[in-house]
Amino acid sequence: MALYEAPRDEDGAGGEEPSPNGDGPAGEAGEAGEAGSAEGGATAEAKAQGSGPEPEEAGKPEAVGEDEPAGGESGTGPVDQATAVFRALGDKAETGRTDEAGEDTDTEVETGGSGTSQDADADDAEEADGGTDPAEDGGAEARPDQATTVFRAPGDPEDGAGNRTEEKTGDDRDVGDDGDDEGGEEAGADRPVDQPTAMFRVRPESDSEEPGPERSEKTADPGRPGKAGEPGEPERTGKPEKTGAPGKAGAPVKAGEPAESDAERTSRFVPLRSADAPRVPPAVVSPEQPPHTPGPELPEAERTRQQPLPPHMPLELLAELTNKPAPPETPVRVALRRIKIWSPLVLLLVIVLAVAQLMRPLPAPELVLTASAAHTFEGDKPALEWPPEGQAVVEVEGLGSLGSYGEEKPVPIASVAKVMTAYVILRDHPIEAGEEGPMIPVDAQAEKDAGLSAQGESTVEVEEGEEITLNEALHALMIASANNVARLLARWDSGGSEKAFVEKMNAAAEELGMENTTYTDASGLREDTVSTAADQVKLGKKVMDYEAFREIVKKPSYEDRNGVGHRNWNGLVPYNGAVGIKTGTTTAAGGNLLFAGEKEVGGTTQLIVGAMLGQHRPPIIDTVIAESRELLVSAQEVLKSEKIVAKGDVVGYVDDGLGGRTQVVATEDVSAVGWSGLKVELALTDGGRGVPGTAAPGDTVGTLTVGSGPGQVKVPVAVRGELAEPDLGTRLTRVL
Repeated sequence: MALYEAPRDEDGAGGEEPSPNGDGPAGEAGEAGEAGSAEGGATAEAKAQGSGPEPEEAGKPEAVGEDEPAGGESGTGPVDQATAVFRALGDKAETGRTDEAGEDTDTEVETGGSGTSQDADADDAEEADGGTDPAEDGGAEARPDQATTVFRAPGDPEDGAGNRTEEKTGDDRDVGDDGDDEGGEEAGADRPVDQPTAMFRVRPESDSEEPGPERSEKTADPGRPGKAGEPGEPERTGKPEKTGAPGKAGAPVKAGEPAESDAERTSRFVPLRSADAPRVPPAVVSPEQPPHTPGPELPEAERTRQQPLPPHMPLELLAELTNKPAPPETPVRVALRRIKIWSPLVLLLVIVLAVAQLMRPLPAPELVLTASAAHTFEGDKPALEWPPEGQAVVEVEGLGSLGSYGEEKPVPIASVAKVMTAYVILRDHPIEAGEEGPMIPVDAQAEKDAGLSAQGESTVEVEEGEEITLNEALHALMIASANNVARLLARWDSGGSEKAFVEKMNAAAEELGMENTTYTDASGLREDTVSTAADQVKLGKKVMDYEAFREIVKKPSYEDRNGVGHRNWNGLVPYNGAVGIKTGTTTAAGGNLLFAGEKEVGGTTQLIVGAMLGQHRPPIIDTVIAESRELLVSAQEVLKSEKIVAKGDVVGYVDDGLGGRTQVVATEDVSAVGWSGLKVELALTDGGRGVPGTAAPGDTVGTLTVGSGPGQVKVPVAVRGELAEPDLGTRLTRVL
């Protein structure tokens, strides 16, 4: 608030003496707002001093009247204007205290031209208490936190002489008649005030007169209603009413009580009460409480506490950011929102999967056989010409066994053991048919062993220091059955150790499944080199895979490097289709023969391999050859061919791996070779070249095979229609 001190006359005269009974226009104006007109006070003071023309009335402050509760008897409305109070130092106000005799004495004093009667009791209380405001004991509502200001607008009522009319006091205003009300309405109609609160104090002109401590504060209640047609009467707080009515703001202050100091006249912040909190009356600060002492603690409901905001849902947060409330939740809206959220993700996933499906390599096409996987020849198993003694076995390469004879047990095999020697040499030092191969130096032991022919061994003449080719050494081994060359090859292959070579022979036998075979030397001369007819047939089928070996063993004779001819001890060659293999005779072993023959059947060449052991009827060599001839011829006679697939028949299809199938047909008649009671296997293969992904109708895509081995039947197959790669839809919908 602001304080203004102005000089005044020494005598304190400044205006007309107010009427003690509150009659006249001043009462009407007081009833309109109970605020003194500043304009009237200034005019009266000017006249008292004899100054010049009357100053402009607008903006002149005047002391306000006494306080009246909001919504009181006068019916005044709220006032929005700020008010000002003008109090000259040393002014006398109207008091309402009781004298010593107990009588109520009201004293009217001049207020320095304000034209307003004040309660002398309040001023006297201030003087008695050393300048403190007597309204301090009136509670929180007795003193506002701002001084009030009143500005009187032009047109305020004056008396006939141009002087301010007297205002009614609070008591007279309360009992005013209708005429007074009309006057009050007229006086307060044009008094809107927007100025901030201010206080003006008049400084006395004479130094002898000390300014009084009295001070009047009037506050305007913006929410106080006024009478009909009035802008509102300013509420006056801080001064007791003359009536001293209890419960009203401005109740009488008893004498001797301390007045409120400037330091205590401050605003007190009260936090806003929550709408949900219970209504608690505000705490009242006792006047005895020291200024520095903090006020009473607010109730829990009045305290301001900062609480963390609850987590926002996505839609609520979006609504706050966009300042747009979220629409109400409905099943349809939820479903549409989920579709909007998930549709792009699903679409992206579909695109990624589609690209991945298209980029995946296609599976390799395969041939699938739909024809019968096997064919069985009708009739009983045929009877062959078996020897009267020993043991014998006959098989057709790729078709199976025609049967066996005798007890299968290990027996000495003599020179038949040289077949394993040749197999190990060709396996470790392979040569092509007609190729001479590496040179083999002849050592002294080979030359020495050549002289053992006088003791009944089969040998060829060699000299130490010369070299022979591997091809010639194999001829001497298989046709002339030279023991000295067999031992020479063993030492050459194993670094001079025959024992090491024999170990290799036994290892090879184990690999071929010859479970009943044991080798102790490379030539088979020793009696402890034993085997069975079945084991020797296994070896014979394997060694016949070498073309160089087949070319040697089917010869009836050969000439060595010196031009010396040597006859083949196997007398089956070259009769009845015989193509080998090796004889072996000793006194202990008897006659033994591992033989092979061929037979043309159904457009195929079938290889027959047989072994006969333990023929002791002399001459043993002739007996084993004769018996082997009968057995070979009987085996050739039982072979026959039957057509099982005609040209153009569907035998299978090409599977592209994604469900696509293209049929394949045989390009010619297919015949199976065998004998009565034999079951042969059929297969559809690509021949090791792979099945193409695309092909025109009639293109060859594979082979239909019947049986196995050298006599296996093979017929090309071709696609019946166009073979194409899987289409786009199939590639996109593939699972594996």
